[in-house]
Amino acid sequence: MIETHQLEKKFGATIALQSLDLSIKPGEIVGLLGPNGAGKTTTLRILTGMIQPTSGSASVAEFDVVKDPVEVKKRVGFVPETGALFEHLSAKEYLDLVATLHKIEDEDAEARIEKFLRLFGLYEDREKRMHTFSKGLRQRVVICSALLSNPEVLLLDEPLEGLDATTALIVKDLLVELSAQGRTVLICTHVLEMVERLCTRLIIINKGKLIADGNVDEIIAQADADSLESAFAILTGTRNRARVTEGILDALK
Repeated sequence: MIETHQLEKKFGATIALQSLDLSIKPGEIVGLLGPNGAGKTTTLRILTGMIQPTSGSASVAEFDVVKDPVEVKKRVGFVPETGALFEHLSAKEYLDLVATLHKIEDEDAEARIEKFLRLFGLYEDREKRMHTFSKGLRQRVVICSALLSNPEVLLLDEPLEGLDATTALIVKDLLVELSAQGRTVLICTHVLEMVERLCTRLIIINKGKLIADGNVDEIIAQADADSLESAFAILTGTRNRARVTEGILDALK
């Protein structure tokens, strides 16, 4: 469902991705992990057709992201890290716009939008301009928009950011059910607890390179660690958190 081969991306002299090979099948929930600047968001932007790779290839639902970007967009639901919205619109107006862009029949769109607004606790605020919304409410709208077209593939960049505990649990349960239907879910997040409980497989990248691929137990064993958190730190060379904490406390004396 998602394939990349020798995928590379450069921004000037900066190499964001290096020879990245991925193969993600229908029904998988895959966590894409890495420290800041590892290339996670760049990978998602390439897979959605927002930016083009410098070299290599990528396909989603068997469509090449460079040659067939419109076909890719038809099949992908995307939750970006920043949750960009037309905030001068109301939640209802924005979802109407998304439905129009996806060419969803008016009757189906109206029914689906109303259900989403009610289920995500947005119905009472549906006519309010989104610039008045909290971060959590805006994130709910973004998630609704990603699901509206009934996508085959979901690409999620920090999808739980700003959500309350109840809504976060609903989204997690929803992703599990969607994967059971054969949808492919790729999640970028820094919340290791989330991927440990939710994802069937983890991919760790660092400095644009794939450094680990497997389930939680396999990743922990590869790093010879006692937890996913420790494995992540070992594999990515993250700073020793105990030493950093001790240094900060010492600086406060």
